[in-house]
Amino acid sequence: MFPDPEPHGPLVKLAIAGFLLAFCVALHAAGLVGISRWLTPRGDRTHVPFLRDLWGVIWIAWVLLALHLLAILIWAAAYVALGSLPDMSTAFYFSAITYTTVGYGDVVLTGEWRTLSGAEALIGIFLMGLTTAFFFTFLGQALQHRLKH
Repeated sequence: MFPDPEPHGPLVKLAIAGFLLAFCVALHAAGLVGISRWLTPRGDRTHVPFLRDLWGVIWIAWVLLALHLLAILIWAAAYVALGSLPDMSTAFYFSAITYTTVGYGDVVLTGEWRTLSGAEALIGIFLMGLTTAFFFTFLGQALQHRLKH
């Protein structure tokens, strides 16, 4: 009867969203494991200078931000590869706005791929929550250590 306006069916879209989600979670998890290993105490930490702890918090924040920016970049590259957005600049902007759930609405995906933006927003919320939990766990442990000594 009517031609299908969306040549890629819902299972293809679900598979793409699932792959992007799994890849971003794996990337984030690898980053968190790496940070955790870097934070593992080596030797006596009873006299760690305050500025060294402060630098550690700043470094962790930078690494966590880099992990989020990398996830945003991966989604942006997917949008360009799928032909849903015209260039990386526009795609990165759209992805950042979607991932952080700001959602201005000034840039939108083409009709066929609009459902991917919801998946990106969900993974953004999830990874932001994971990052927040990790960051505050580390900060709580560092403060607890300082209060004991």
